[in-house]
Amino acid sequence: MSFFALGVNHQTASVELREQIAFNAERLSNLLAEQRHHESLKDLVVVSTCNRTEVYAMAEDAESLLKWLADANNIDVKQLIHHVYRYENAQAITHLMRVASGLDSLMLGEPQILGQVKSALALSKEAQTVSPELNSVFEYAFYAAKRVRSETAVGSHAVSMGYAVAQLALQVFSKPEKLTVMVVAAGEMNSLVAKHLAEMGVAKIIVCNRSRERADQLAQEIAHQVEVEIIDFSDLAENLYRADVVSSCTGSLHQVIAYADVKTALKKRRYQQMLMVDLAVPRDIDPKVESLDGVYLYGVDDLQSVIDENLAQRRQAAVEAEVMVNQLATQLITHQKVKEAGSTIHAYRQHSEEISQRELTHALEALHHGGNPEQVLQQFAHRLTQKLIHPTSMLLREAAKAESPDYFEWLQQHLQDVFDHERKPKR
Repeated sequence: MSFFALGVNHQTASVELREQIAFNAERLSNLLAEQRHHESLKDLVVVSTCNRTEVYAMAEDAESLLKWLADANNIDVKQLIHHVYRYENAQAITHLMRVASGLDSLMLGEPQILGQVKSALALSKEAQTVSPELNSVFEYAFYAAKRVRSETAVGSHAVSMGYAVAQLALQVFSKPEKLTVMVVAAGEMNSLVAKHLAEMGVAKIIVCNRSRERADQLAQEIAHQVEVEIIDFSDLAENLYRADVVSSCTGSLHQVIAYADVKTALKKRRYQQMLMVDLAVPRDIDPKVESLDGVYLYGVDDLQSVIDENLAQRRQAAVEAEVMVNQLATQLITHQKVKEAGSTIHAYRQHSEEISQRELTHALEALHHGGNPEQVLQQFAHRLTQKLIHPTSMLLREAAKAESPDYFEWLQQHLQDVFDHERKPKR
């Protein structure tokens, strides 16, 4: 039985194929519940995100995982065969650690993947498809991911627009808990901005959007973290003065925030500073507002240059993280080998003890029937020696016949080391 990792990701498969083999939690839960009754493959965890679907399992071979993945999604194995990657044992452990650490992500170092892998493990535990051995591999991968994030800078630099805006606000204003933020338009980009700022702990977020429905949806998504207010798009100008941070991304063909509106807002604010971020192309905010004292205006190009620089820093940090992951994977593999050796040693001792007991019983019976004690002891020692060394003798003979001389030489040397150790005078 080996540990396997098999799957597809954004590097090996198109979005169309990834959609075909993606799992939602409910469907996956049902599939896993059924799978635990199959002896051949009942110990598995499935990680399914928008950028990857992977199966981690203790199994006899990778082919059984590939067939399961294809059958679970009603597609032909031939559709997958040229797109899947597969890793076994040491390579599978290293891959899992890289995934959990964000080193294999589309957005290098992104933190969300760790939570997604943890959720995948929890779902499999609930379905009872996780053995203690498989669980220990995942727990060590989480430990590795935590070490990578805390001891390297792979996740410390903003590499998304939403996160970059939040970090910018933190640089301009030292106390986020006192900030009022206005997002102008509640599309995907500003939704990420709002979520990052809510997580950062701002006091209030004002959502200004043409569609009330979309504004309500965003408000519901962040209301558990921050106070939210929704205003009509027509009320944008008269509410500008209330915002310390304004992030605009409307998709309008014309500017929606005029120089005069910002000038009026500044006066109402008694010229307290404002951070204005224009994520739109064409631009939403009149670029002349940058000339106003107290206004910090950033556009898409400004943020992109920061993101590019940060991504370069992440890539540099990733080199250090890769070294750490490889070291931690080696530690886990060594620990597993020592544990396996301990089990083998225990079984060997038990086997030797059983042989000793049988020979001792034989010797005691001989003495009971009047056998010569000296002869009985000699026979006991001879029989015990023969039975204990027989497996080792056979192993040496087979090793000598094998095509690889290295194994025979290694075995021969280690036995010689044992002999030399036994011959050393005891103190």
